[in-house]
Amino acid sequence: MTSRKRKTSATSTDPPTLGEVVLGVDTHGEVHVAAVLCPLGKILGTKSFPATAVGYRRLLAWAGKLGTVRRAGVEGTGTFGAGLSRYLLAQDVEVYEVNRPDRTARRLRGKSDPLDAQAAARAVLSGRATARAKTGDGPVQSARMFKLAKDSAVKARTQAINQLKAVLVVADPALRERLSGLGNRELFRTCARLSPSDGDTVPQATRITLSLLAQRIEHHTRQIDELNQRLTRLVERHAPQLLTPVGIGPDSAVTLLITMGDNPERLSTEASFAALCGVSPIEYSSGRRSSRRLNHGGDRQANAALHRIVFTRLRFDPRTQGYYERRTREGKTRREIIRCLERYAAREVFNLVRPASTGLLS
Repeated sequence: MTSRKRKTSATSTDPPTLGEVVLGVDTHGEVHVAAVLCPLGKILGTKSFPATAVGYRRLLAWAGKLGTVRRAGVEGTGTFGAGLSRYLLAQDVEVYEVNRPDRTARRLRGKSDPLDAQAAARAVLSGRATARAKTGDGPVQSARMFKLAKDSAVKARTQAINQLKAVLVVADPALRERLSGLGNRELFRTCARLSPSDGDTVPQATRITLSLLAQRIEHHTRQIDELNQRLTRLVERHAPQLLTPVGIGPDSAVTLLITMGDNPERLSTEASFAALCGVSPIEYSSGRRSSRRLNHGGDRQANAALHRIVFTRLRFDPRTQGYYERRTREGKTRREIIRCLERYAAREVFNLVRPASTGLLS
């Protein structure tokens, strides 16, 4: 009987059960470096993979041979790691945004891609990495692309306007006097229609330059108008509830949606969204002095959007105006009241988006 038991044990073909592991990835434009750690922090493997669709599959398959991958820390989930993050999320892997190691850690341990990948995995393992990555696969990502193009066009148009007016200052007096009394729209239209003759004299070069700059301004204006229409339609189709409250226009709504991402369920509380927008107070104490100050971190564009919402409401919303007057009588400063109003606006936006997160932006 003893020999039979030994024989049965020796001939068992059951595969060994692999435990859960944590994946860390240091991302680059051409190659990603991955590291896999066990729950106790032991390094199970480190390997490089190309930053391609085939490379993503090979990376996850390699990590899966070392254990069950349920969590991953990825550097640059919005840039070089965006494609990998989307792939991992599609494979039911929780992806966390990992900041690069601080300078102190790099001085002590050195700097290399394998070390950065291991640090990313350790950040998830220790709980330091808590920010869930955006999925980047829905209409919010489309809005992000449109807004990127719009902001670029606005910047280029502003530069062209400044250049046109600088050229106009040194233009021929007759031409300058002819154009100086026009408003911007009429000024750009008139300059675009200037018909300069061939030549390289200063007056001719000035007219050519004014015409080209004005045509550039009109081109960028058409692009901005088209992108504004696309962004407005996108918000009206996928998040119309954001346009109902006073002070929230399409531009502010788009900015706040981009901050939340296509998967707003990654933000568990309104406090986390407030911190992400930089409108949450943080402790600032030393010795007997105990106080709080504003969190200057977070997404500055989202912070600016909340700021615009508050100032619009201070001008047009009676309820906000009443709140401002009441808090003023209580001794609060204007800055303190605006900070409170920004926090309230962040809470309102979160509650408008988060309850319907399962069906939102789909």
